[in-house]
Amino acid sequence: MHAIRVASAALLGVSALAMTAPAALAQDDDSGFWAGVRPTTVERGGQVRLRATGCEQSVTVSSGVFDTVTIHRRRTTAWATVDRDARPGAVYEVSFYCGTLWQSVDLTIAGGRPERPDHPQRGVQAGEGGTLAGLDLKQIGLGAALITAALGTAYHLSRRSTDEDDA
Repeated sequence: MHAIRVASAALLGVSALAMTAPAALAQDDDSGFWAGVRPTTVERGGQVRLRATGCEQSVTVSSGVFDTVTIHRRRTTAWATVDRDARPGAVYEVSFYCGTLWQSVDLTIAGGRPERPDHPQRGVQAGEGGTLAGLDLKQIGLGAALITAALGTAYHLSRRSTDEDDA
């Protein structure tokens, strides 16, 4: 019986460690600066959301497919409108500058669709759907560890009450 308790505690510890290890490997540098574009494929004339986190100053975002945009300090997102003369199927580099740090992300221009007239998009702005935007591996690891701990505790308590009934 003691071996089962020790094994479940060890499994719980190893699970928590395994779930948090990817979060430590996810950052490229010590700065914590991260940048992204959503969606990563957009039509000519469409809008993209630019996101940057981990910078203590304004972030400048530039690309050959839209005007330079500034994500102001204490903000994490800004919007940019893709030029209508962008080449369908082309991949453009979007560069994020945080002081001396920078990151680049690819933005693909969708092709093969007819152009729509210039009028504002009206519809549900319901978020990012199935994308991986905002994926925080530390939070996922912590959540998994909490779930594992809850399941281990529930198992332990159910086994304990069964053992007490047998006595």
